[in-house]
Amino acid sequence: MAFLKVLFVALALALDVFAVSIGVGLRGISRTAQWRIGLSFASAEMGMTLLGIGLGSLAGRAIGAHAGFLGFGVLVMLGVAMIVQATRETKRAPLDLSRGWGLALAALSISVDSLGIGFSILYIGVPLIATLLTIGVVSMLSTTLGLTFGRSLGKRVESSAELFAGIALVVAGIGFAVLQALHIA
Repeated sequence: MAFLKVLFVALALALDVFAVSIGVGLRGISRTAQWRIGLSFASAEMGMTLLGIGLGSLAGRAIGAHAGFLGFGVLVMLGVAMIVQATRETKRAPLDLSRGWGLALAALSISVDSLGIGFSILYIGVPLIATLLTIGVVSMLSTTLGLTFGRSLGKRVESSAELFAGIALVVAGIGFAVLQALHIA
């Protein structure tokens, strides 16, 4: 039963990782970048879970309910920035979510909900190490699937890939916020 709880938590956290990975993959990502993104996303998910555990239940009750909304808001802002960039006449280098600050912001935005999970993970009766490892593995798999799907979709919409990537991030951010507000996710 503990394994099912862990798997459920990991899959719930992986949904936003998958959605963001599709948006990032639309531009086409090298194998090296795929590993970098996967490891960054998995590390962020596990790290935020640990941070949530460290902050404890008192802070968890105050922040935990709103942590996901913060991350979803960052996703929407990243998406809007990409849409604005794609629709401008003068093209600058697109916001690159596969390295540097872009990757850090993307990893942070998808992992804020893990902070909330961390606040309560010890109270659902699951082993910590197994939970963290499962979250990491499922996050890596979600990233790989999302990047692969995004890359194949990106080949079809090549000229508008940045615009579609931005739209995907905005839709993901708003969608996950609505699901959380309705207590569905």
